Amino acid sequence: MEWRASHILVKDATSAEKLYERARRGESFESLARQYSTCPSKSKGGDLGWFGEGKMVPAFENAVRRMPMRSISRPVRTQFGYHIIKKTGEKE
Repeated sequence: MEWRASHILVKDATSAEKLYERARRGESFESLARQYSTCPSKSKGGDLGWFGEGKMVPAFENAVRRMPMRSISRPVRTQFGYHIIKKTGEKE
């Protein structure tokens, strides 16, 4: 299985919750990623491209695996910080 996702990575839970709410209310996920994410993927609107099993840290991968297509996750904590994830693809 492979997935495609975008994310916004921030250092603290409070910022992550605020950004999650903004994205959930319909603000452009890509614009929020470009403005607030600390990940280099911010230059691509948070797009991480396609990745397979074992390519991302377990908490991130598990969240993407469970998400419905085109949904936005509540903040997911990893050793890198807090991720707001948007699932954009899934294929066998």
